[in-house]
Amino acid sequence: MRKVLVANRSEIALRVIRTCRELELATVAVYSDADRDALHVREADEAVSIGKPHARESYLNVDKLIAAARETGADAIHPGYGFLSESARFAEACAAAEVAFVGPSAEAIAAMGDKAAARRLAREAGVPVVPGTDASTDADAALRGADEVGYPVMVKAAAGGGGRGIRVAADADDLRGLVGDAAREAEAAFGDGSLYVEKLLERARHVEIQVVGDRHGKVLHLHERECSLQRRRQKLVEESPSPALGPSTREAMAQAAVRLAEAVGYTSAGTVEFLVDEDERFYFIEMNTRLQVEHGVTEMVTGTDLVREQLLVAAGEPLELSQDDVRPNGTSIEFRINAEDPERDFQPAPGRIEGVELPGGPGVRVDTAIYPGYTVPPFYDSLIAKLLVWAPTREQALRRGRRALEELRIEGVETTVPLHLRLVEDERVAAGDFHTGYLEQLLASTSEVGGAA
Repeated sequence: MRKVLVANRSEIALRVIRTCRELELATVAVYSDADRDALHVREADEAVSIGKPHARESYLNVDKLIAAARETGADAIHPGYGFLSESARFAEACAAAEVAFVGPSAEAIAAMGDKAAARRLAREAGVPVVPGTDASTDADAALRGADEVGYPVMVKAAAGGGGRGIRVAADADDLRGLVGDAAREAEAAFGDGSLYVEKLLERARHVEIQVVGDRHGKVLHLHERECSLQRRRQKLVEESPSPALGPSTREAMAQAAVRLAEAVGYTSAGTVEFLVDEDERFYFIEMNTRLQVEHGVTEMVTGTDLVREQLLVAAGEPLELSQDDVRPNGTSIEFRINAEDPERDFQPAPGRIEGVELPGGPGVRVDTAIYPGYTVPPFYDSLIAKLLVWAPTREQALRRGRRALEELRIEGVETTVPLHLRLVEDERVAAGDFHTGYLEQLLASTSEVGGAA
């Protein structure tokens, strides 16, 4: 491996370029017309224009990306996260072009990408799954499945991920009314309208296990991340370790994740996601066959560069790590900084960045690609920065997070910084006493108070 094309944009493209530079690998950036002045374009050794701003005409265009790799002589493609990072077709196209795909095999992506099929594989590997239907389903099958597992239920896109394509039904009438809309949404988002039904676990926590495997049969885990502070099933805050798991649950979840990864012949970095109920019973929900947005949390507590591991695995190298080498140290917390207005139901807030002041000091990391004069485009995800902190204890990490958030200045667009400041002061967050619905309950209670006032 000599030259890596980064098939992504913004901060994750910049993140990959930095590790490539440390490994003395040349880099190629790709960019849409909207990203001509983006920082990842400036920092790469070469850059190739791939089309108009809309993702389908640029970052989701397999043919253009493969052509860019051929044009520049890139012998590897790193997909980052989002866009084509979980596309089996893209992985196959890379293989056909004799370009290394920095990720798992197309077969593993396909196996885990069909959520219903992934549930079957998990059960065969001895991994507990949330009660629900196994196969993609129509309205009648959904009603039968819901009757079997009991309401409330979630209707989920079989090809979905990232919290999208999910609807909740409290009863049969709800379910009848939403199946058609859910199928159309799934078709529009993923090109596949098939669905399955899953029991809704109320007051559950969302905890995920980071795994990494090489092409020599070795799979290990890098412990867990707590991801329960979510809005509309989109993560906003992540941390490691989870403040809620006991040692036996933590170990059992990690071993379950490794078993699943081994069963699918998994290579590269991936994440096995679970729901954990109030009795610490855990259930597999999906596997993300890519680098996660929150991968930096794991890097800070384990000292492992996950992008480096991905690149070395893609080059055919065996993992140098052993399970005993991966010992978590301290607590890390990530705050996703989105260009959104929390006061207006989190409406996207694209626009020109007039000024930026980034926090610093011990245990503070900021992953971002914004700069004064940069324009946040309206065409892509609203994430513009990730603020990560590390400290020896969770209490210290929360205090460090508050200090860093107070130092962070982004002028010109609205951001989620005020919400994060509120969260680090929240008593239940401080106590680690929250679940996947807590943030929305908190926001709803504030809205009601404001309305009454």
